[in-house]
Amino acid sequence: MTRRSTGKRIAIGAAAVIACVGTFAAGVGVAGAADEKKVGKDEIAALFDGWNDALQTGDPEKVADRYAKDAVLLPTVSNKVRSDRAGIVDYFEHFLENKPVGKKIETHVNVLDGNSAIDAGVYEFTLTDHDTGEKRTVTARYTYEYEKRGGEWLIVNHHSSAMPEG
Repeated sequence: MTRRSTGKRIAIGAAAVIACVGTFAAGVGVAGAADEKKVGKDEIAALFDGWNDALQTGDPEKVADRYAKDAVLLPTVSNKVRSDRAGIVDYFEHFLENKPVGKKIETHVNVLDGNSAIDAGVYEFTLTDHDTGEKRTVTARYTYEYEKRGGEWLIVNHHSSAMPEG
């Protein structure tokens, strides 16, 4: 065998090894993707129900448990940005005095990937005045940004504001 033909054989062999490794790596990537459960829009939309159920407990800590440690809350009935758990708990201590019951009116879900999604739309809350018992309804627009952390969907950003028309 000549030096030139040996060089060609080594180059061809190296290319074959690289092709095999690349195919194996791609196969692992595809298998991993196939194993990951596809996140559905209904699953994300239903996260609101869990949050609303937490409101019904009247416990601001349970509501705050739905938020990531580094979450940001821009609440409906406060001008103060809440960017830590203590601030989120504080907001819900006051908000829960009104016994809020939420209901989605319109929802638009965008699943960004297996670990992040956005739910935006319009909801309304029936609030009960804690002194008079009088009920009123507030319509607001909302955006929830969710991330899956430690296998659990958590709110990382939540913006809610009253509708500008009234």
